[in-house]
Amino acid sequence: MSTKSKQKRPEYTLEFKQDAAKLVNEKGYTHRQAAESMGISLSALGRWVRAERGPTSVSTEKKSVLNLTDQTELIRLRKENEQLGREREILKKAVSKANRIEPFSAINFEPLFQRKINYSVLISVDSFPLPA
Repeated sequence: MSTKSKQKRPEYTLEFKQDAAKLVNEKGYTHRQAAESMGISLSALGRWVRAERGPTSVSTEKKSVLNLTDQTELIRLRKENEQLGREREILKKAVSKANRIEPFSAINFEPLFQRKINYSVLISVDSFPLPA
């Protein structure tokens, strides 16, 4: 096993990906030129360019391809959906626990009010004036 730590893959913003794809799609750069000028890998640039171009006639029959904006929106919505699912599970557990608790109105407080407790009180004589 090597002692090298695994490098983290860089994360790029949507705008960066779209700008890199525009170099190839609109400005006429080759994939290699655009990748070198942007400091990114050829494979990443190729994915971004294909995503921005949209589906071709052959690929539409197989599957639909999302552009970069749609991919980002899909990722955001999936994360939000997971979060909402977790929140829903928490609420379901809370409701089931609340249904098992005896309602406040059904609790009989009478025995508590019937208890008689004697308290001893110490009074300092100095604090009260004596009648003359």
